[in-house]
Amino acid sequence: MDLAYVSHFPLFSTLSENEVKILVNYFEKATYKKDEILYSPGNVRDKLRLILSGRVEVSAPSHNFEEPTTLYGPNQFLGEVSLLQEGTLHKAKAVALITTKVIILSRQNFLKLMKEHQEISCKIQMSLGSFVFNRISSHATHGGVHLAGYGSGKKRFEHDLLGDRELPDEAYYGIQTLRALENFNISGVTLNAFPMFIKGLAQVKKAAALANSELGILDKTVAGYIVMACDEIIAGHWHDQFVIDMIQGGAGTSTNMNANEVIANRALELWGKAKGDYNSVHPNNHVNLGQSTNDAYPTAIRLATLQSIPILLESLVELCGILSEKGKEFSDVIKMGRTQLQDAVPMTLGQEFEAFSVTLGEDIVRIHDGAKLFLELSIGGTAIGTGINSHPKYAAKAIEKIREITGLEVVASPNLIEAISDTGAFVLFSGILKRLAIKLSKICNDLRLLSSGPRCGFGDINLPAMQPGSSIMPGKVNPVIPEVVNQIAFQVIGNDLTVTMASEGGQLQLNAFEPVMVFNIFQSVNMLSRGMRTLGRLCVEGITANKEACRKAVEHSIGLVTALNPLIGYENSTMIAKEALQTGESVFNLVLKHKLLTEQQLEDALKPENMLSARL
Repeated sequence: MDLAYVSHFPLFSTLSENEVKILVNYFEKATYKKDEILYSPGNVRDKLRLILSGRVEVSAPSHNFEEPTTLYGPNQFLGEVSLLQEGTLHKAKAVALITTKVIILSRQNFLKLMKEHQEISCKIQMSLGSFVFNRISSHATHGGVHLAGYGSGKKRFEHDLLGDRELPDEAYYGIQTLRALENFNISGVTLNAFPMFIKGLAQVKKAAALANSELGILDKTVAGYIVMACDEIIAGHWHDQFVIDMIQGGAGTSTNMNANEVIANRALELWGKAKGDYNSVHPNNHVNLGQSTNDAYPTAIRLATLQSIPILLESLVELCGILSEKGKEFSDVIKMGRTQLQDAVPMTLGQEFEAFSVTLGEDIVRIHDGAKLFLELSIGGTAIGTGINSHPKYAAKAIEKIREITGLEVVASPNLIEAISDTGAFVLFSGILKRLAIKLSKICNDLRLLSSGPRCGFGDINLPAMQPGSSIMPGKVNPVIPEVVNQIAFQVIGNDLTVTMASEGGQLQLNAFEPVMVFNIFQSVNMLSRGMRTLGRLCVEGITANKEACRKAVEHSIGLVTALNPLIGYENSTMIAKEALQTGESVFNLVLKHKLLTEQQLEDALKPENMLSARL
């Protein structure tokens, strides 16, 4: 085995050359084909795998219904816990994305190494302990898809109009991204929190490279490597390199340059060249060719929004379906309807839940309609819509390529100068999200009221108990799922106001406040998607009805006389209502007492099919 393979890993940096020579005798080689599984949840951790070439995706189930994904590549390793602890099980699944070559140090061979060369094994254990801590810390602070890695300590220098700066050689971003990192430590939420946005940026850059190559103004070899880098980012790779805060000055220039630099450096690497060799692939001259932040950035926003909407709609349709199923389940549960928190007239619990489903379902069409506004793109307008510094045929060609890449029926804006400065689509779509949030919040208010008690409230329904509700009151269980969805709604409503103000604040040929609009819209979409899944799966599915309590409330309610009015007449109904209020006796019993109806007639009247439909 080539010693360079092993000594190149930072994990073994403390070993001498002679110690590395000894260590390699304890390794085995393995090759995994594309889509081959390295390990699955429940498998025993018994191997440290060091990746020589290829790429491995590791994913694990999560409580938030998504699978956080980590990507590993050359000079990185998996299964380090196997050498530190015996008998632990994998909680994740690892799959080779492409043909991947590894060297393996099994726990069995490591135990043999400990016995025969204790000093070497101790050095490895110390390095592992440090690396595991760093890996856990990295995972705790970065969401979404990211690349797990460790620094080599190597540096490179880059230059811009402000001077030279040093960057870690592992970084795919460059000097302009570094300056943005230093300038914009604002929200703590970075670009990689929104993978669909990064995907949209890469799709724009890929379309630009293909368009410029076909127009003959970008070298085909350069374009080819740019496209390869973009394809990797679209597939979910290198998202950890998109590190800038979502809220930033410069109308999105820092975000655009973050994408340009990552794509350029990854293209260089694919070409076999060093990062920072911008004579070969330049972030501005090649990746950003024919573009300005002012058209590339909003185009990426629109593509990201369009591709996020199906996830939002899936969550909405799922919740509507769950509510509708509850409507059927509760179709025979008679209860009192209430207006202004006062008894009104009888209804079924099923009708109440079906109404929840219908009101949310109305917004499916609204979201579809709002999405159509994002199909109109400003790509090709460059700085202010005049198309300066782009090929005359670039705009049409770029639109054509975006259609091919995304499958979306995008079109060019009929007036690019108007399109560059217009943010009306953001305002309208944000308003639709606010409308949905308000409806969700009202439903959650109702669920909290209907489940209030359990003995001193409405008590029509029981919400599933998710966690103890008090640190001081034993047995208390709170409606935590509706409460959290209420809070999501409050945030979305606030986000909408921010989008409104940011859109109004635009000036002349550009709105400089698109970053905060993007941040708020993407946050609203993500929170609503997760909130609706959470509400449906962790709350509504588990709701049960207090049938007897609902029935007793109907029998005792003054509102029952309204339903009985056609049977006993207005004068008798008024008399019964007055006596019920004075004595506290139930309407049901008073009707029997005055022999206005027989018990069988009352029972028939209280049947949902008789009580709830219009009768002559």
